[in-house]
Amino acid sequence: MSLLVVPLTLREASAFIAQHHRHHKPPRGMKFAIGIERAGELVSVATAGRPVARAYGPRVLEVNRTCTDGTKNANSMLYGAARRAAVAMGYEKVLTYTEETESGATLRAAGFRVDKILPARGSWEQSSIKLKGIRDPKGSGGVARIRWVWP
Repeated sequence: MSLLVVPLTLREASAFIAQHHRHHKPPRGMKFAIGIERAGELVSVATAGRPVARAYGPRVLEVNRTCTDGTKNANSMLYGAARRAAVAMGYEKVLTYTEETESGATLRAAGFRVDKILPARGSWEQSSIKLKGIRDPKGSGGVARIRWVWP
């Protein structure tokens, strides 16, 4: 069966991520979300939005979640579709992050390249004594990451 790129709402993407993502919760917001369907069933989603790091300008987009049920080639198809959509919307750069232990094969297949290897950092909860216990500790704290960029 062939794979088909489809537009999604934040609610649809978030529900899929909540059910299938192995280490992150759904994002709080986005610019757009897309999915991959096979035989009418959603098998993969991606959300993209403003970069979390505030230093990036307005023409930079971050793919902040991708999630699949394991369907072969779905993740690289998502990254490629997100990149094309970003370019069509006027973005000049697209970035995303992976954990250091992830191969990045899907990103290379979609035309991304390694920009920087980032050391492990504390969790969001550790970043503020005032907010201790308020922020959700789930996320990428304590894990080295790789920043990928296109072009």
